[in-house]
Amino acid sequence: MIRCMLEGTDGSIRTGGSELLIEWQRHREGRFWLDIQEEDVPGERKLLENLGLHTLAVQDAQRDRHPPKLEEFDDFTFVLYRGIASFNSELVHDSQNIAFFVGENFLVTRHPKPAVSIEKLFSEQGSKLLKQGPGFLALRIMHTSAGLYLDALLEFEERLSDIEDALLDDGNDDLMRELVTYRTRLVKLRRLFNYHRNITDELRSDEYLALNYKDDPMGHAITDLHDRFDRLYTLAEIFYSISGDLIDGYISIASHQLNRTMQVLTVITAIFVPLGFLAGLYGMNFEYIPELKIENGYFILLAAMGSIAVGLLALFRKIRWL
Repeated sequence: MIRCMLEGTDGSIRTGGSELLIEWQRHREGRFWLDIQEEDVPGERKLLENLGLHTLAVQDAQRDRHPPKLEEFDDFTFVLYRGIASFNSELVHDSQNIAFFVGENFLVTRHPKPAVSIEKLFSEQGSKLLKQGPGFLALRIMHTSAGLYLDALLEFEERLSDIEDALLDDGNDDLMRELVTYRTRLVKLRRLFNYHRNITDELRSDEYLALNYKDDPMGHAITDLHDRFDRLYTLAEIFYSISGDLIDGYISIASHQLNRTMQVLTVITAIFVPLGFLAGLYGMNFEYIPELKIENGYFILLAAMGSIAVGLLALFRKIRWL
C-alpha cells in the first residue's frame, strides 16, 4: 500500500496514492510524505531507489531484523526505528522496523505491518507537522510510538504492584513463572530503548541534514524525544530490578520455610535417635542382660527415655529451634 501526503506551493495539503508520487517526482516542489506498507520487496526496492535513496539504506530498511540505527547520506538522513505493531500491559509486543528517509523537503516511511503511530498521525496531525518540516514529522512519529510504549509500561506497573502484594500474602510458583517471563521481556525492552536513546544522543551530538539539533525548534523536539526514550529505559531498568528483587524475595521465603521444616524434622530425629538406641539395646535376644533381672527395670527405662526426650525438648527450646 502506498499513501502520499503533499503540501503544495500554495500551502494546501492533499492526500492520495501513486498519482501524488508521480506528480511530486516530476517537479520536486513542496513538502512530501510517502508511506509504504506491505509492498513486494523487489517493487519496493525499485521505487525507493528511483527516489534517489541509497541502495545500502534500502537494504537495511527491508531487513526483517536489524538493530535501530542512524546514518547520514548526501541528501537525506536514514533512521531505522523499532516501532510497534501491538503492545499491551503484559509486555507482550509485536515490534517492527520502521525506516525513515528524511530529506529537506521529503519524508519516506517504510514498514511491513500497520504502524499505530503512523496511522494516528496520517489521519490527524500529519498535515500540520508536514508543514513544519519532514524532520518534525519523523520525530513526532517516533515520539508518538514511544508514548505507546510508555502507556503500556505504566499499566504494567500496576500489575507488578499486584504481584508484589500477592507474593507477600500467598506466593506460589505460578506468580514466580509470571515474574520470570516479565523479567525476560523487560530485558528485551531495555535493550531496545537503549538503542533509541543512543540514536537521540547522536542527533544531539552531530549535525544532520534534515534533523539539525542546532536549529532551536528541531533541537527542542530532539531533546523531548531523547527525554522520552531515557524515561522508557529508566522505567524498564527499574521494573527489571523490582522483578529481580521479588524473585529473590520469593526464593528467600521459600528457602526459609524449607529451613523451618528441616529444623522440625531434625528435632524429631534428634529426640528419637537415643530412644531408638535404648529400645534396640534392650530388645537384643541375649540370654544374659544384667538389667533384665531388676524388678522395676521396665519402668526405670521408660523414665530414663522420657527424661532424655524432655531434656532434649528443653535444650532445643532454649536454643530457639522450637
